[in-house]
Amino acid sequence: MSKEIKAEARNLGFFTCGIAKADTVDDITSAHIRHWLAEHDNAGMDYMGNYTDKRLNPQLLMDGLKSIVSVALNYTPSQTLPPGQFQFSAYALGQDYHEIVKKKLKQLAEHFHFEHYRVFCDSAPVLERYWAEKAGLGWTGRNHQLIIPQAGSMFFLGELFLDQELDYDQPMKNHCGKCHRCIDACPTHALRENQEMDANLCLSYQLIENRGNLSESAKEKMGNVIYGCDRCQTACPWNQFAIPNHTPELQPRLELLKMTKEDWENLTVEEYRKLFKGSAVKRVKYSGLMRNIKAAQKTLEEEKKKEDDDHTGLSNS
Repeated sequence: MSKEIKAEARNLGFFTCGIAKADTVDDITSAHIRHWLAEHDNAGMDYMGNYTDKRLNPQLLMDGLKSIVSVALNYTPSQTLPPGQFQFSAYALGQDYHEIVKKKLKQLAEHFHFEHYRVFCDSAPVLERYWAEKAGLGWTGRNHQLIIPQAGSMFFLGELFLDQELDYDQPMKNHCGKCHRCIDACPTHALRENQEMDANLCLSYQLIENRGNLSESAKEKMGNVIYGCDRCQTACPWNQFAIPNHTPELQPRLELLKMTKEDWENLTVEEYRKLFKGSAVKRVKYSGLMRNIKAAQKTLEEEKKKEDDDHTGLSNS
């Protein structure tokens, strides 16, 4: 059954699949999460502090839970936005991954006629990277992303909860070694050597989850990116092995590819709703996206002025 589940998961388009025994999380992970919350490193994401008991014990999420099937869906882009235009984090170029992954997981469960199950994808208090590690998919790097060997970290994770025992996979060794390129690449120093992360400093948090004004650090470091940040991933050497995905739902829409800076600056609410219908970008809301666009435009204008002033100074000298 375990082998058949993995084979069908790959048949449905998942890059890899593993199975872990459902149990309470280990003491080290539990202490780490409680400390992270106590230090308020979750910034304004108060929901991260909800249902901690369920986050640390998945058996509270489903009666009779025995096995957690963990899957990974590749989102490495096969096509990116034109250089020189405003940019988005790679995961947001296609349709909303929550629904894509959960739909495939439901198909997986229905294929085997499971009667009692639950599916998740970033939609409940589930420690997705933890269970992916336990299921042998990869390890969590210093950039806090799950890294799959010879494949990288651009993957959506999902879980199928089952009430029957299966053959369980073994976690693999962490292969980050002494590499800290992701930490060096983090523009706002949100990543720390001790494996902690201050979400309030993270550009992804600032540009997506933050409902207030952008921090001065975010405005200074965002460049031309108006949604999310991939710098800790693009710096990771394991992503040199990443293969572009061919999932139809994850390909960027033509309308998105054609957008210019002028189009973004004049974006209306109606255009926003049409452009991002069924997209994860709706998370930021229209007001948040326009806030980011204005900040990015101001930053780029200031950078251009500085370059022009420097050039003038060199010419005069």
